[in-house]
Amino acid sequence: MASDDVPLFRAPMRSRDDGIADGAGVERGLRNGLCGMGGRLRSTPSSLVEAIDAAAAQHDHRVARRLERFAEVPDGVYVWTRDVDGHYWLGRLGGPWRYDDAEEAHSVDLVHVRDCLWRSEPTDRSSVPAAVRATFARGGRNWQRIRSEIGADETAELWTR
Repeated sequence: MASDDVPLFRAPMRSRDDGIADGAGVERGLRNGLCGMGGRLRSTPSSLVEAIDAAAAQHDHRVARRLERFAEVPDGVYVWTRDVDGHYWLGRLGGPWRYDDAEEAHSVDLVHVRDCLWRSEPTDRSSVPAAVRATFARGGRNWQRIRSEIGADETAELWTR
């Protein structure tokens, strides 16, 4: 684990709905100080437990488990995302899970969100830790932990710059 014991995560903020334009969720998240994932629900849940149950019923148990893992991550973790132009953005989570039922949230399917403090500019690709680049190179749309002590240390150093 990193020297400051802060885990590192990949947050693609990309809908599983192929009808949603690539980058729309990331753009909204960066603009509004959010990190999140998709999985629209038919009605607004009143709690995380209700959201997990609804996600399992309306999507599947894998979606519900991803939501649960996302919500359980402690505040302060580092998150990386990448915009449609391939720029890498570094942020830190800073709030509990909530369901965003705003029209724009639904339109880009970024409805399960947490507050996130994003750096004001993307990180130069040459400064992005190799473990982060490798995780994004594998593709996918899932929130996932990046298990690299070196990557976590390099990320923590970037954050302090």
